[in-house]
Amino acid sequence: MLDQPPLWLVLIAFLAAIGPLVFIHELGHYWVGRWFGVGAETFSIGFGREVAGWTDKRGTRWKVGWLPLGGYVRFTGDMDPASMGKDLDKLPPDVRARSFHAKPVWQRFLVVLAGPAANFLLAIAIFAAFFAAYGVPRTPPVVGQVAPQSAAARAGIEAGDRIVAMNGRGIAEFRDISDFALLRPNEAVAIDVVRDGRRVRLQARLDSVTEQDRFGQRYRIGRLGISNPRPGFERVGIVQLIPEAVEATLKTTRSMIDGLVQIITGRRSVSDLGGPIKMAQVAGQVASIGLFEFIHLVALFSINLGFINLLPVPMLDGGHLALYTVEAVRRRPLGERTQEWVFRGGLAALLTLLLFTTVNDLGSLGLWERLGRLIG
Repeated sequence: MLDQPPLWLVLIAFLAAIGPLVFIHELGHYWVGRWFGVGAETFSIGFGREVAGWTDKRGTRWKVGWLPLGGYVRFTGDMDPASMGKDLDKLPPDVRARSFHAKPVWQRFLVVLAGPAANFLLAIAIFAAFFAAYGVPRTPPVVGQVAPQSAAARAGIEAGDRIVAMNGRGIAEFRDISDFALLRPNEAVAIDVVRDGRRVRLQARLDSVTEQDRFGQRYRIGRLGISNPRPGFERVGIVQLIPEAVEATLKTTRSMIDGLVQIITGRRSVSDLGGPIKMAQVAGQVASIGLFEFIHLVALFSINLGFINLLPVPMLDGGHLALYTVEAVRRRPLGERTQEWVFRGGLAALLTLLLFTTVNDLGSLGLWERLGRLIG
């Protein structure tokens, strides 16, 4: 087991990972807003007191806040945190013309969507660069060996079987098997294999295994109990790089959706949810391993940031998108009081989630266990 990275490395790695992702996210909002003629008053990375900043020739204040847990673009006409755009009629005509809320609903929708989209595009770019440098991982989903007394052995899987589907989901590469299994400890799974030219459906109940990583953290994962043939990397043409990168991004996003659904339905413990402290810890650990692994983690963080922001929760981009969709259908926005309560509820939910994940993070660091020993 490796020693935990020093605190300075954790902090630097966290800022190096989150800072650019927040910047790219907000730059997506900013660029599309500018495209539609929306004025920007403030572009902030981080919250709280300004520690550095400058004002450009267009009057936008670019600044860095002391709390690096997010960022925002304050467009012209954003007169409240919920971005409801009250009192637009009181603005001077030239200011109202550049106001975010004076724009058609489809333009506001695209401005908000651009933030998460920028994070997904960044992840695609990182994956494409990796594939250009090293090739695309290509390991066929063919069983090399079956571990004795494993879930695969109990299900009747044999060496040489080609696994083509799990619970109806197509399997193209060997890593698809592990990606599917690790999120489903103790779950029953229907496995389609091709054996001697015939397609056979087998029933398996995945094993549940608690693993400990090199830093001492423990995780409960599902395991089928098979080994793969020799892994390899395949060089692809330039034209194929982007489609392969898009596919890798979609697979990662689907894994995140699976994990979220399992937590909501109770198949996974809510203790698996992590927050900023956990992200910082993981960033420091991965940075201590190597630059390659750290950049790959940045891609995963970018997908995570884009995905979370698309959730239909008020105060997140997804919440705004949901309200704009309602506005487009109704041909008028929800009432001011309704929107105010919606955003208050969203803010309360986000603060509760932040508190809950912080408690989880501190528990994963062993704080509560150490306090229990002191008290006992």
